[in-house]
Amino acid sequence: MENSKFMQFMERFFLPIADKLNNNRYLGALRDGFMVALPIIIFGSIFVVIANIPFLDQLLSEDAYNAYKDALGPASAATLSIMGMFVIVGIAYKLTAYYGGDAIYGGVTALASFLILTPQVLEDVTGVIPTSSLGAEGLFLGILTAFISTELFRFFVKKNWMIKMPPGVPEAVSRSFSSLIPISFTLSIFLLIRILFSITPFETIQNFIYSVIQEPITALGSGLPAAIIAVLLIQVFWFFGLHGQIIVNSIMDPIWMTLSLENYEAYQAGEERLHIVNNQFIDTFIVGMGGSGMTMAVILGLFIIAKSRQLKQLGKIGGPPSVFNVNEPIIFGLPIILNPLVLIPWLLAPVIITIVTYFSMSIGLVPVSTGVHVPWTTPIFIGGMLTTNSIAGGIMQLVNLVIVTLIWIPFLKLLDKRYFSEELAGASKEIAAGKDKG
Repeated sequence: MENSKFMQFMERFFLPIADKLNNNRYLGALRDGFMVALPIIIFGSIFVVIANIPFLDQLLSEDAYNAYKDALGPASAATLSIMGMFVIVGIAYKLTAYYGGDAIYGGVTALASFLILTPQVLEDVTGVIPTSSLGAEGLFLGILTAFISTELFRFFVKKNWMIKMPPGVPEAVSRSFSSLIPISFTLSIFLLIRILFSITPFETIQNFIYSVIQEPITALGSGLPAAIIAVLLIQVFWFFGLHGQIIVNSIMDPIWMTLSLENYEAYQAGEERLHIVNNQFIDTFIVGMGGSGMTMAVILGLFIIAKSRQLKQLGKIGGPPSVFNVNEPIIFGLPIILNPLVLIPWLLAPVIITIVTYFSMSIGLVPVSTGVHVPWTTPIFIGGMLTTNSIAGGIMQLVNLVIVTLIWIPFLKLLDKRYFSEELAGASKEIAAGKDKG
């Protein structure tokens, strides 16, 4: 009865909020925009790993090692260091497409708007854009610019302030001229914004955004409490059949990605990496262990304790995909969705692992993430090593796997006992039915 009341309460008050977040056009564009940039980010991350192979500096001479790093450096400098540009284009492209507009023009307008706002001065040299403005420091402003420029572009198009070309003009030419006025008006507004900020004490909108908005929000998102809340929400959404990671990451990714980029810049400079909680912390040590909820531990538990045919078969089916962090067989086969028997370990285990991993990194047992992006399908242990550039990261994943398995086993025993009893009862009925026929 209590379970029923709890479920009714959650469905009445929680699910409507989750649905709104999941269907919000801005959060959707934000999520999809990062997905557009993801292949480029992963490419750069792979070469960061290759350029920083452990102990390579001890195997090569100093000159050979520096030449090796210099040769591979452009791969990350042209991708990870300026990832904000790719994210801006992706967000504006997806949001413009959502509105049914000319998506490519929405994307390039957002990028041009962002570059107009970006100071082109570096150490008194004009005409030069510092890459930091196109990376971590500029990411938050880039996201806001993508949203605002797309809305302005759409507004001018809806007003029909466009140049109409006569029939017979090639489509590419017609589209270009049709977008001329909306793009010009949009860029002019951003130019005016730049001019207005130049006469304030902040001098640039970057300084205003970073000091007044981004820095406080980033500091909030880098703490353990925020990580625990985010992980809990991911699990709760999944329990009700909603993709929790997509919903929560849509909100938290701008913060976590900024923290990752700052770690990456510190790593490249040989400085201390300050942010324990970041994109890789969540993806590698929480999600990257069989999928959301670390369901590889569930499969391991099934192999250890399962007596029922249903759970034994589920372990065999779900095992191979879980190696690559695909966990739909477990989510829907155990099942986890709306199953009160697994609610406690489903919510509890990721929170405990978040705390254990955080304190392991805070006391120096495990290095903090280098900021490189490891593909989400990377198997356990390998993912931990690549993320931290240390074998300790892989060991941390294995320790987490053991902890989660121990948490799950008592609840899996209850579930297995129920399924096993049902199978025995079913088998008894079949035997009885066979005797009656005989």
